[in-house]
Amino acid sequence: MKATVDRIDEGIAVLIDREDENRKFSVPASLLPPGCREGDILTVSFELDEKATAEAKKKISGLIQKLRKGS
Repeated sequence: MKATVDRIDEGIAVLIDREDENRKFSVPASLLPPGCREGDILTVSFELDEKATAEAKKKISGLIQKLRKGS
């Protein structure tokens, strides 16, 4: 996905989706590449972290079992 940096204000960057200018989203400016400024175009991508997901599910499952045993 390509996004344009619309503005950066108080540590928050507002990005506009280049395919649908009605779609905007905010991210912490600290996540932007160094030197990034208003008007710059970014490539935005998401990556699934399967290991972290499995670990989180295991942790939550353990907490639920603990709560059930305590009832």
